[in-house]
Amino acid sequence: MIQGIGHIGIAVKDIEQVLDQFCKSLALERPEVKEVPERRMKVAILKLGAVQLELLEETESGGILSGSVKERGDFIHHLCLITDNIDKDILKLESRGVKMAQDEPSTGLRGKRVSFAASGILGDIPIELSEP
Repeated sequence: MIQGIGHIGIAVKDIEQVLDQFCKSLALERPEVKEVPERRMKVAILKLGAVQLELLEETESGGILSGSVKERGDFIHHLCLITDNIDKDILKLESRGVKMAQDEPSTGLRGKRVSFAASGILGDIPIELSEP
């Protein structure tokens, strides 16, 4: 069952600049920026109460985010919903006509099983399901 929002994924052009500005403006502790070489990304997690902001910067051009960031600037990339049973919730979504981006859940940036909906549940904003 869907338990709530886990995080909001935001694609950014310059993760260091965004973190500096955001943390300074809101007097937040600056999180660590982690390199994820296998995904060619840098990631930082800002904790804001129960919801987190997941900042994503590609480290190489030509990836899934860089073209959109170059064209649009920083933008909301996805909304992550936490589920207590990802397999069951995928089946429920598919029974309601939602197409998933992959056949099976994969391991996400945080080491949890995740799966993205391919069809637009929330307009053009992708929805990610994640284990807690």
